[in-house]
Formats: sequence, C-alpha cells, structure tokens
Amino acid sequence: MSNLEPRIQAIVGDVTAWRRDIHAHPELMYDCHRTASVVAEKLRAFGCDEVVTGLGKTGVVGVIRGRSTASGRVVALRADMDALPIHEETNLPHASKAEGKMHACGHDGHTAMLLGAARLLAETRDFDGTVVVVFQPAEEGGAGARAMLEDGLVSRFGIGEFYGMHNMPGIPVGEFAIRPGPLMAATVQFTVQLEAKGAHAAQPHHSIDPVVIAGHIVTGLQSIASRTTDPLKSVVVSVTAIHAGSAYNVIPSTLEMKGTVRYLDAEVGRQTEERFRSIVRHTAEAHGARATINYAYGYPVTVNDRDCTGLVSDVAETVALAGPAGVDRMTVPMMGGEDFSFMLEERPGAMIFIGNGDSAPLHNPAFDFNDAIIPYGIAYWQGVVSRTLPLRR
Repeated sequence: MSNLEPRIQAIVGDVTAWRRDIHAHPELMYDCHRTASVVAEKLRAFGCDEVVTGLGKTGVVGVIRGRSTASGRVVALRADMDALPIHEETNLPHASKAEGKMHACGHDGHTAMLLGAARLLAETRDFDGTVVVVFQPAEEGGAGARAMLEDGLVSRFGIGEFYGMHNMPGIPVGEFAIRPGPLMAATVQFTVQLEAKGAHAAQPHHSIDPVVIAGHIVTGLQSIASRTTDPLKSVVVSVTAIHAGSAYNVIPSTLEMKGTVRYLDAEVGRQTEERFRSIVRHTAEAHGARATINYAYGYPVTVNDRDCTGLVSDVAETVALAGPAGVDRMTVPMMGGEDFSFMLEERPGAMIFIGNGDSAPLHNPAFDFNDAIIPYGIAYWQGVVSRTLPLRR
C-alpha cells in the first residue's frame, strides 16, 4: 500500500470491520433493510449534506458537496448491496448468520469500499462539484438500478456521469481491468413448457415423449451460435435446467426447460430470439407436441463511454501497485450481466474491475471478498472524484 495516502491506510481497519459485519448479515434482492440502515446511519455520521433512503425500495443515496460547486457537475459513484441465495461454506468467523444467504459476489466489499470513500470525501471535500454515492439493492436479478432510476435518481440529484466498480477473482490484488464500449453482455431468461403425451415407459409408441423432444431442442439451439451468428460476434445460449416426470417407468406428458441467452450486439440479440422461437416451436410441432415460450429480456449490454473509460483508466494506473502495467486494457468483453448497464444507458460513465486475487469464483459457496483490496478501491474512488471534479487552486 506504499503508493496510497496515509489517510486511506488509517481507515482500512474500520472499513474491513464494516465489510465483515455486512457479510455476516446478508440480505437478498430488495430486502436490504438492515444493510440500507447501516449505510444511511454511517453516511449521516460522516456529515453528508443529504441522505435519502427508500429510493428504488431500499436504495440509499448520499450527497457530498465539494469546497466549490462552481463547476455545476454531479458525479455518481455506485455500489450494490444485495447477496445471493447460496449456503455459505467458508467457515470464516464472519460467515453468514442467515441460513441459505451469503455475499458470494462481493457486494459487501463494494458497499464497504464506497462507504470508506464517502467518509474521506465528506472530510476533505477537496473537489469542485457534487458527489452522489449510490447504494443499490437487487442487482442479482432484481434490476435495482432500474428501480432507482424510475424513482428519479438522475433528475432528483442532477447526475451527469455514473461510475461503478466490481471485484474480479483471478485478477491480482492491486490491479484493475477495463475496456471502452461493451464490457458485459445483455441477459435473457427463458422458460419453455412442452405439452406432449405421457405413456408407460415400456410402451413409448403410445407417447409423444417430451424428454426426447427436449433433447432435440437443446441440440438445435446450439446451432444459433455455431451456424446462425457471425463467428466474429458473440452469443451464448445455455439450457441450464430441465424438469420432467418423477417415476422410472413413466414417460411424462409435460416438461419444463430453463436457461439464459447472452449477447453484446442488439442485432445479434434480435436474430437470436427469432431463431430461438423458431427452433423450439417447430421442433416441438414436428414431434406432435406444443411449446409455450417465455422469453424475458433482463439487463442490457453494459457499455462503457470511451472518454470516461480513458479517464478512469488513468486513475487506475495511479492507484495500481504496478502502475500502468497493473491495468489490463481488456481486448474482449465478458458474457456476464450487470444491471449498472441501466445507469450507463441514462448517462455516460464506466465500470471497472478490481482484482480480488486468487479467490474462489463469484457466486461460489467458498467465495469471500478479499479485504486486502479495500485500500485500492477507496483510492480509486477518490481518484475518480479528483479527476472528474478537479478543484482549482
């Protein structure tokens, strides 16, 4: 941490304690009442000029005005607060106290790091403009970012830019990764219901077997990526669950299959839905069955603004342990989804990945946020404010 200012190093212990407390008390989706209360209480104690709760159901917003506000600029820094419905297997002293819930994606760390940054920003106010710290619920499938936007987040606080940060296992501690343009994929969740004809398993000729039909559908859907989509573009079609029947000697009459689609280009997304529906419907009909399709769009593509990305990349270089060599200018995006994309549709900005070191993967019962990255996250947030809202001496 030799390249980080003493003021940051002095609060790392406090921020670590906050992180572990949040980790021990995980909350799902919009049910972030305890976490939101802790966040709001701390923001008030820090002396934020305004603290607003209940935005997007359980979201919290803190407003910190600089020594000068002559620039009129308002920059938002965002962290997510919600956990996942996973049984924790870390056996750590600060492990989840809520059965079947855990912070398996590091949102506890995101929240704690932004709280640490808010504390220092409120103390120093060494910037020209206004910083809005946004603590968002329901990133994990609930579109909490969209809910906060629908509650007037942008217009109420006059936000001009949004910045986000997410930890990433596999990237060394003290390093970052970012790219301009598409960073993460758009998401779709689909459910297919097959209505066929059941029979005794010893008399398959009396059935219209939905299990066999599902097998043909799964195989057919793989042709979307391999034969429908330009090989220089990306799409993922994954069937992740199939449920049918309950007996070893009965061919079921119905079947349900679920899965996800990911893409980076709107035209690819449109084309994929068209092919998906055609393959499922016609495969079912060819076997004498009927398919009902629920194809639900989730999060849009996370697109980093080019200018904002350049700015925060420079910030990351000053924070990273290895300087410029500690910032990976990613050549390809990731196919995971992120609801920060809704905020980037409203205003320019950028999301960056901060290295979590050699930890378990995200969404894994053995995952834990690496507290060693806390000072780098706080320093990054401070750097973003200094660069976007410079105070003239």
